[in-house]
Amino acid sequence: MSTSSVIDIHDEPLVVSDENVEAPKWTTERGPIFGSATRDFVADNTGLLLVVLSQVFSSMMNAVVKRLSAIDPPVSASQVILVRMGITYSCSLVYMIATGVEDPILGPKGVRLLLVFRGISGFISLFGMYFSLQYLSLSDATVLTFLSPLCTAVAGAIFLKESFRLSQALAGVVSLAGVILIARPPFLFNGSYGISTDAPMTPIPPMDAVSDEKSAGMRMIAVGLSLLGVFGTTGAFVAIRAIGKQAHTLHIMGAFALQSILATSLGMVMTKTPFVIPSRVEWFFLLFMVGILGFVAQVLLTMGLQREAAGRASMALYTQIIFATIFQLIIFHTYPSWLSVLGTTLILSSALYVAMNKEKKTYTACPVEDK
Repeated sequence: MSTSSVIDIHDEPLVVSDENVEAPKWTTERGPIFGSATRDFVADNTGLLLVVLSQVFSSMMNAVVKRLSAIDPPVSASQVILVRMGITYSCSLVYMIATGVEDPILGPKGVRLLLVFRGISGFISLFGMYFSLQYLSLSDATVLTFLSPLCTAVAGAIFLKESFRLSQALAGVVSLAGVILIARPPFLFNGSYGISTDAPMTPIPPMDAVSDEKSAGMRMIAVGLSLLGVFGTTGAFVAIRAIGKQAHTLHIMGAFALQSILATSLGMVMTKTPFVIPSRVEWFFLLFMVGILGFVAQVLLTMGLQREAAGRASMALYTQIIFATIFQLIIFHTYPSWLSVLGTTLILSSALYVAMNKEKKTYTACPVEDK
């Protein structure tokens, strides 16, 4: 007579009817169970960890840009974007041609419109962020930029039907609070804590230093374009998730870089922005490093977004301000205040909470018959 056992795996403990099933062991054939648990954690959060690693390289790039801005004559934001995206596109195209990736310029036929949308959204994100830095203080612009993770999580749930739980929303709000404590925007703190101009998180230095005494109208325009940049970031991330693995990672990066090059070149011509030729070895090296570090950061970010839900992956963006603070301390010897330490703790705690509470897939195993 045969007996059968059905294993239904949900959040509850496993219930098995057969009595001869062995109890779980504290070791496995590969070693201690703790090593296996670590491997499982990395496997479950590969996309999230790739996004976090991308923020390390982004912060390194930001530190190089700050060093570059101190060299005379200063390089305009448009030129930095052009050089960075030029290196990104060149590296992407050369790699795809060398490895035989099909359609290296236009990308796969099924996702070409999405690639165009990703490129346009990415450029809108860059434009909104860099323009806002001309008329807003660095800390104000930082807080507005970090609205994108929450917007991305909501957009992923609406357009891609991805899971977005209340716990993720709360983690995002706590992380945003941490960013505010680190950035300390004057409109919230009334300048009580004296924000340094050497504060981290400057993707590109302001093209022209503009004081806070500018008209309220220009500040409102800057806020509006900054929010437009947030929506651009949201659109770019959702597009990458929608493309998934239908296109090569460098297809996605190439589309973004090429459209940014075209738009930036057109903008420099229309505004008659000069292209400064590097005259010193150090200057040339720093400009080159901006392109290389930006390329690596973009590769890791794109790979992470291809492997992880938009909502969870975007929460990892908050960690950039932590790495920026670390590099700020090492390179520029700027020590964080106790509010910055508190903000860093909030961000790290939220990131760990999101990573440790990934929603598990449920399934029901087929009945197993004992012959």
